[in-house]
Amino acid sequence: MFLEAQRSGKLPFDQRVKWRGDSGLKDGALQGVDLVGGYYDAGDHVKFGLPMAFSVTMLAWGTIEYRKEITNLNQMGHTLWAIRWGTDYFIKAHTQPNVLWGQVGDGDSDHYCWERAEDMTTPRTAYKLDEAHPGSDLAGETAAALAAAAIAFKPYNSSYSELLLVHAKQLFSFADKFRGLYDDSIQCAKQFYTSSGYSDELLWVATWLFRATGDEHYLKYVVDNAVYMGGTGWAVKEFSWDNKYAGVQILLSKVLMEQKGGAYISTLKQYQAKADYFACACLQKNDGYNVHLTPGGLMYVHEWNNLQYASAASFLLAVYSDYLSAANAKLTCPDGQIQPHEVLNFAKSQADYILGKNPKSMSYLVGYGPKYPTHVHHRGASIASISVLPSMVSCVQGFEAWYRSPEADPNVIYGALVGGPDQNDGFNDDRSSYEQTEPTLAGSAPLVGLFAKLESLSGNKGPYHKRPTTEQPSQNYHHQTSVPSTKSPGVPPVRFLHSITNTWNVGKTTYYRHKVAIKNTSEKPITDLKLVLEDLSGNLWGLSSTPVKNTYELPPWLKVLNPGSDCSFVYIQEGPQAKVSVLSYQ
Repeated sequence: MFLEAQRSGKLPFDQRVKWRGDSGLKDGALQGVDLVGGYYDAGDHVKFGLPMAFSVTMLAWGTIEYRKEITNLNQMGHTLWAIRWGTDYFIKAHTQPNVLWGQVGDGDSDHYCWERAEDMTTPRTAYKLDEAHPGSDLAGETAAALAAAAIAFKPYNSSYSELLLVHAKQLFSFADKFRGLYDDSIQCAKQFYTSSGYSDELLWVATWLFRATGDEHYLKYVVDNAVYMGGTGWAVKEFSWDNKYAGVQILLSKVLMEQKGGAYISTLKQYQAKADYFACACLQKNDGYNVHLTPGGLMYVHEWNNLQYASAASFLLAVYSDYLSAANAKLTCPDGQIQPHEVLNFAKSQADYILGKNPKSMSYLVGYGPKYPTHVHHRGASIASISVLPSMVSCVQGFEAWYRSPEADPNVIYGALVGGPDQNDGFNDDRSSYEQTEPTLAGSAPLVGLFAKLESLSGNKGPYHKRPTTEQPSQNYHHQTSVPSTKSPGVPPVRFLHSITNTWNVGKTTYYRHKVAIKNTSEKPITDLKLVLEDLSGNLWGLSSTPVKNTYELPPWLKVLNPGSDCSFVYIQEGPQAKVSVLSYQ
């Protein structure tokens, strides 16, 4: 949902975040290139290439590792669209083999204004990389995003997957052949997203291309350059949009543990030693060279927007625990051997902290739980929607009327991970405290895979899954109905199983998470199933909307519902359940 709120460009008809409208429709026009689309970075309206590409890589990696879990939660369609909103933009921005448009908008001028994306008056200057102005870090990360996305899309859209690989390979060649820091070429990015180097991105993209293609050429690259580029030399305690070493080291550990290292085993063992260093440092088992934890147990890496580092590291640890489990291996630390489930438990502790198990008893994921930040440092969330306030909100007016307002945000930006608490677990819910209240793409993106993994283990029994109160009697848990259609002759061969899987309170309002299973009870396949949902007041996942009001269809990757099989969708709202009926089918 947060990623949809960050969309730039022409929004689709099934956009779920209704307080957003079209924006940035002329991006790139002054330079004669179409750069419409992509994502706004954080609370501002700059499209910064490096964190955007890293976020897409993280989304794709989560989709690859947790495909089954995401599919079981009926989130695969939304997740693939979130990836594609980024990759379609990267393809547009890659106008020639050795040209990549890396940024739209200027951070300085953008930050002088507090206005909605739909009202933007700040310059939309576009900046590019080319042979004379290289950027190996940005081109490399964009290539990594495209390569990871190619793997994610392969089971669903093989032709698009192939297109992504073509661009990924070209961008890797460009990044490797014409070396340089992107913020030397796009200098206005320097004060916002300074790059500490590009060697990690070159190793990162080569590793992703090896995973996407199986071509040993890419594995040889990471081995031949292991020492020179620091892959086996850098022991790190951070994984982020700027520092990919831990990600490289853990991905290559998988190659080693799956016995696919061939002649490169000795070097891959050196990579894994550094992967272990990272994991041990997170788990406080690294002979004192550990990641700092707050008194409440949160990883504390940087003062500015710390939670994005905690979310990325937690995702990486969850993935590494899976790799270790699959290989029946343990994590060997200076302070002893660690079982894979202990690695996962630490990642879970960070997710629990984010969701409210912390000294403030506050969820730092906006819109989740009974208490969360309501003064988010985000222009669109803090100003009334154009559908409510159609008149333009000017640059200065935004500061005076909205930024400084003591009132809560008029728009809840669901799924935004804010910067989070300080090193003593303190948090100031104030728009001007941007280090703590600004959300970022790079913060929320790793949570998709992490939460999918943890949800699959929870069985809806974790600390944030409460049973419905007496307002919703228990018999509604498994209330089965076979609904006759008014539009098709006879009784449609479909059974609906309604259940409530979660409930929570926001103030005095109780919200319910409804799950509806759709089962084909006939002996024939059902295609083109269209459903009508009445009394739906909340958000829905797992179905595709149609231009017809209240009418939905199965997602595009689920064209046929075979005999005896079922699928499900989920919606969240207060009050009673929606009424589901069959409009038509074939």
